[in-house]
Amino acid sequence: MRIFVFDLDFTLWDAGGGWCDTTNPPYTWENGRLLDSCGDWIRLYDDVIDILKELKEQNKHVVAASRTYQPGWAQDLLHMFDIDQYFDLKEIYPSSKIKHFRRIQNHFKVPYSKMVFFDDEHRNIHEVGGLGVRAVYVNDGINHRMLRPYI
Repeated sequence: MRIFVFDLDFTLWDAGGGWCDTTNPPYTWENGRLLDSCGDWIRLYDDVIDILKELKEQNKHVVAASRTYQPGWAQDLLHMFDIDQYFDLKEIYPSSKIKHFRRIQNHFKVPYSKMVFFDDEHRNIHEVGGLGVRAVYVNDGINHRMLRPYI
């Protein structure tokens, strides 16, 4: 069993050039774009939906792990993008990624070596990689090329 863990901000989406906890809810769809109340465009990276669908079709476990200070806003975005259905577990709260991964390990009862983690922050890659998780640095959003070696 392999577990695929994704950070949210700058990994699955770009929240108007910042993190989702710096956006301004409520969110609305206008002309095919998800906007916050200030008109900032929040967008999924191009391959996200296809990646999540592919992982679920292959019966892989998919987890969100985000240290946001506004977990409710992150949940709202997952819902608004209609991707919350792909996640088997969501660890979305302000804390170290180490805590997120301990809870993921406890939930699935698998070793860290069976997990692959995608994140845009080097500190998280280093910290989680130290647990034995395969940690993959994401620059400008997740894409199929990054995922292929781990499926």
